[in-house]
Amino acid sequence: MMQLCVNGARGAGDGAVIPVSPGAMAESVARAVAAGARDVHVHPKSPCGQDTLAPRAVGATLDAVRAAASVPIGVTTGAWAETDPGRRVALIRAWTVLPDHASVNWHEPGAEAVAQALLDRGVGVEAGLWSGTDGARRFAASPLGPRVLRVLAEVTDPDPGTAPESARTLLAAIGPAHGRPVLLHGEEGGAWPVLRLAGRLGLATRVGLEDTLLLPDGQRAASNAQLVSAALAELSAASQ
Repeated sequence: MMQLCVNGARGAGDGAVIPVSPGAMAESVARAVAAGARDVHVHPKSPCGQDTLAPRAVGATLDAVRAAASVPIGVTTGAWAETDPGRRVALIRAWTVLPDHASVNWHEPGAEAVAQALLDRGVGVEAGLWSGTDGARRFAASPLGPRVLRVLAEVTDPDPGTAPESARTLLAAIGPAHGRPVLLHGEEGGAWPVLRLAGRLGLATRVGLEDTLLLPDGQRAASNAQLVSAALAELSAASQ
């Protein structure tokens, strides 16, 4: 499965190619789905371009993207969007339009409460387990583990030379993952090496402007659709 990570915490400062408004996100998703993406992870933005969990912004983003593409849509619940765990839970409980799934970074304070709030509302949980954190250990001990939709094995090592080994170390720490499917991905310089490793291991993966602004040859990507096309070509080559 190829997931599209539309924009992440990036904004206008990362270039005009980053979709920030609901309309721009919807257009970007539609083209990426046409290129082969089968699932979407998006960061709704405030009017000033910052990540937000505010019900109005989440609803506007989901409505726009769903009108443009018929694939599962997920959002972030990252602590940078709302640092107070109690407030994060309150915002989730106030959502008027629900995503199909939402990512929860298990190393962040309040992760269990955030995940429970999502589950209570019937929203699938993607358990974000970052390399270099204690997220995998916490998740292994979590009673919510068997109930998550999938595990996002997030390799934060940006070095293309060491990111694949960092990925293998993370996967070993995650272990059986409560029997849940694992999506493996990297970021920045590690994005493409880790994506190729995911292909060789037969794991789901993702690509998009959240994880990298560059194509495999180092050229700047013009769109999420271009990244998805390049990723599918890389996975095809990795499986040969």
